[in-house]
This record gives sequence, C-alpha cells and structure tokens, in this order.
Amino acid sequence: MVVPYGPAGGSGQVAAAMAEAVTELTGVAINRDHKPGGSGTVGMTAYMASPADGYNVLEHIDDASSAHALDSSVPNPASDLIPLVVSQVTFSQIYIRTNEDRFSDWPSFVEWVKAQDGKATIANVSKEGSMERVTMKFITDASGMTIQQISFDKGAPRYGALLGGQVDALFEQPGDVRNFLDAGQFKPILTIFDERPGVFADTPTHREMGMDFDPLLRFRGFYVHADAPADRVEWLKWAFQRGYCEDSYQSFNESKFMTVIDSYRDTDGARELIDRSVEQYRDVYKAMGLDVK
Repeated sequence: MVVPYGPAGGSGQVAAAMAEAVTELTGVAINRDHKPGGSGTVGMTAYMASPADGYNVLEHIDDASSAHALDSSVPNPASDLIPLVVSQVTFSQIYIRTNEDRFSDWPSFVEWVKAQDGKATIANVSKEGSMERVTMKFITDASGMTIQQISFDKGAPRYGALLGGQVDALFEQPGDVRNFLDAGQFKPILTIFDERPGVFADTPTHREMGMDFDPLLRFRGFYVHADAPADRVEWLKWAFQRGYCEDSYQSFNESKFMTVIDSYRDTDGARELIDRSVEQYRDVYKAMGLDVK
C-alpha cells in the first residue's frame, strides 16, 4: 500500500487502520510504503510507476481530485484509478491552544489577527490549490484578515507547531487531532461545514460567522490501477469494502469523528464524489484566475 503522506497524519492513520481490517478479514498482510511530498504528488507518481498487477494499492485523499482539476494531464482518480472504497469523509476546523490568552474564539481571533499587520500565522499544508489552501483563501477574503500560512506536509510537525507556540492557529480535520482535543490541548474556534455537528455544538460554523461559501470536504480512500486484472480488482473491492465494516475499522472511524457525517462510498459512489469534487475545484480555480489545463 503506497501512502503519499507521513505515518502520523490522517492518511497514515487511516492506512494503518484499513490495512489491519483487511488483514483481519483476509489473512493477507499489507505492507505500507509512505512516500510523502508535494501534497501527495510524490506518492501518486510512485504508484503510477508501479506494476499494474493488482498487488499494489494506493491510499489517497481529495488532493488527487483537486490536482486533476487543475491539470487534466495529472491522473484522474475516478478513471485512471479504480476506487475500491472511500472510507472517510469529513469537515475541517480551525484550532487554537486551549491555554491561549490572546484570543478565545473566532471573533476575538479575527480581531487579533487584523491587529498583527500580517504577522499572524496558521499551520497548514503546502500545496497551492489544495482543499486547505482554497478554503483558507475563502476564509481570509470573507473575514478581511491577512495571515501567513506556514507549510507542513507531515501531520506531526504541523500539530507540534501549534502545541509549541510556533504558530498561532492550525487548519485541520477533527479526527486527525483527536488526541489533542481529548487531552484538552487544542480547541476548535470555527467549523467549516453547513451546520454544527453535535459533538461540536459549541463551535460556530463559517456560515454563522458571515462566510457564504460551500465547504470543501476532506475524503480519503483506497485505489488500484485501472489496468489491474479484473478478477483482482473485484477481490480488492470486496476486501476493502468489507474491511470498512470490520469492528476494528468502525471503532477507528468512531474514534476519529468520522461517523459524524456519512463516510462510506463504494466504487460507484466514490466516482460520483470525485467527479463532483473535480467540477467544484475547476470552478473555484477558474474564479481564482488560475491556469486550469
């Protein structure tokens, strides 16, 4: 299993959980090969160069869809790959340290950022055009604030930067920072979703804070080469879709807030999600004036 991100972040965690579930179900061991870099492009390139024999699978996120939306020569995860299962769909939030004394909620954070004359910082991923970067542009444009986005491709340094005070805030998905939330170290001040999920009933949504844009969702799934032998593709679909139903994987998703909204898509459902996301990103990129190829 090629994983285009480090082991500590959301992709590393979901890859480990799904590999465990599939192995429990089938008895087949799965070796994970982490190839972080370029917001998933290094891992995607490595996977597309691997044999299309049905013995290599890829974990990837919505970055694969947004990359194809910007440049159609980049692999399309709905056609150049076969989605086996999308096993996580989630929303994003902005977090601060719980012991922060300069601001305590979204309005006071925005007020503080505006007073910093562009010197405020937020930890985020590096790739321009990613879901995180596009969403942050929506947020800064709508709120009229300027904030430096400090780039981290790996999860652990990103979370450590907030914990250690190297940045003022963090853009992330709730499941990826569950340990910090449970430990009382981080707290969300903004939910980027159309309604307040019950587990975050005290955190306002972007719409409640006057931002009128459709939220882009983070989704993670598993893929195989489109040219892989048909019988192996069918076996992999069965194994990964049933793997999603294994108790160990369901417990993992529950622990990561991944049952707050529907996280499951089979192959057809995944293709619909990807196609819709590609169209959405292309519209956004064109509106941003980017060179959509």
